[in-house]
Amino acid sequence: MKWFDDFFEHKTRRVAQSSSRRSALAKLGKIFVGTAFVLPVLPFDRIGQGAHAAAPSKANDDTTCDYWRYCALDGFLCTCCGGTISSCPPGTEISKVTWVGTCRNPADGKDYLISYNDCCGATACGHCGCNRNERERPGYRMGVHNDINWCMANSSNMYNCTVAAIVGVGDGKS
Repeated sequence: MKWFDDFFEHKTRRVAQSSSRRSALAKLGKIFVGTAFVLPVLPFDRIGQGAHAAAPSKANDDTTCDYWRYCALDGFLCTCCGGTISSCPPGTEISKVTWVGTCRNPADGKDYLISYNDCCGATACGHCGCNRNERERPGYRMGVHNDINWCMANSSNMYNCTVAAIVGVGDGKS
């Protein structure tokens, strides 16, 4: 086994003589910087494992994922967490930044611009988790991407639930 020890000692000494700690740190720094650009575009899953919404009972029930306003929602429904479809539960505040989606109301056939705002300041509600991605865009188009923690601009970046407020109505012209 002496040959085994001698072999690895020789290789280790050669690497130590041909490289410095500074070059090793530089290579390690390049790896960290390279991953810093990749990690922010990774998806942000706020539902977790096993927190799936129950099957919808009605198409107009705003406590189910199939409600028409939730076409681009990813998160917990505020209607199941003590809030309403357009207001946050007590003890939370609405996010200062948002994402938007265009959803069609089957009752009147019109398209509506929906602003999805996270409610921030309390831990995740954990009820009525939805992940609908109709017409979602990739992560580099921030305003239309729903896999981001939108509480990042608030004083508390703890996510609780998401509201879906109507901010505009389509005119039907294309």
